Amino acid sequence: MLKRTLIKTLAATLVSASLGIGAAQAADTKVGFVYVGPVGDHGWTYRHDIGRLQVEKELGVETSFVESVAEGADAERVIRKLASTGHNVIFTTSFGYMNPTLKVAKQFPNVKFEHATGYKRADNVSTYSGRFYEGRAVIGTIAGHMSKTGVVGYIASFPIPEVIRGINAFTIAMRKVNPDAVVKVVWVNSWYDPGKEGDAAKALIDQGADIITQHTDSPAPLQVAEQRGVFAFGQASDMAAFAPKSQLTAIIDDWGPYYVNRVKAAMDGNWSSSDTWDGLAPGMVVMAPYNDAVPADVKAAAEAVRIGIEAGDMHAFDGPIKNQAGEMVVAEGERLDDGVLLGMDYYVEGVQGEIPN
Repeated sequence: MLKRTLIKTLAATLVSASLGIGAAQAADTKVGFVYVGPVGDHGWTYRHDIGRLQVEKELGVETSFVESVAEGADAERVIRKLASTGHNVIFTTSFGYMNPTLKVAKQFPNVKFEHATGYKRADNVSTYSGRFYEGRAVIGTIAGHMSKTGVVGYIASFPIPEVIRGINAFTIAMRKVNPDAVVKVVWVNSWYDPGKEGDAAKALIDQGADIITQHTDSPAPLQVAEQRGVFAFGQASDMAAFAPKSQLTAIIDDWGPYYVNRVKAAMDGNWSSSDTWDGLAPGMVVMAPYNDAVPADVKAAAEAVRIGIEAGDMHAFDGPIKNQAGEMVVAEGERLDDGVLLGMDYYVEGVQGEIPN
């Protein structure tokens, strides 16, 4: 055990020296992560944990995590425990951790907190998220070209703006290709529940969907798609290993560079409260390789959207856009701003069903 500890300490010292970070800085820094799902979800939490490991590797600091933490009272307890056990920087990685994070942050003003997908900040609380909707414009373009039934199934977690925004971005892009295509949504009221997600995929396929997409964290919908012979898209991570024939591509969340930069800023004394919302261009959102089942012309169309968004020439919410009732909400030549996107609470034309209360 002593030999292993010495080796680990030496490795951390060498990493810190190569980055210009003092060994004392690395030794005095503890970083905590709070996860809403298991590390093995192969989606959202898995990708956050990849980022945590990158922090360890590049900065040589000690990290820890607590997985499968329910949003609410459990989250507050876990966050407080991390803060009271010497963690200098704490990342809370789910929307429902927002208020618990703010509450604990008030009690520990010298600890730096980073909350994913939230909008409330304080002097020692930052927020960060990815513009996942940009990736959904890419996969929506593919769906518009490749759906034969014109019906796409969408498995949704909770009716928060982030999820609604993704449904709408996907639908807008799909209907630019096929104006008659529709999206059927099933809400499972969970971020990670393989049983519910799989059942939702089966129900959507039974209703005529020949492509499945999701804003939930397990590969269960892709596995159902593989079994039923329909196409699907991965969520938060490249899930091709679970559905090599069905996954057309996936939206990958790359948190590692952000985590490294923010921890290093805390170590250097340069950390300050901020809000970060990055997408395809900065690399926080990345597209997985396209399946060979995607025809060359469809790949080209998807790439045109990706490149256009990265260059700023295109936006997932460029007008004209109508809401579900057929009313014009974004005129041609106009573009929704971030304020509207962050509070999005309506469906666009082409989405079937109602948003749950």
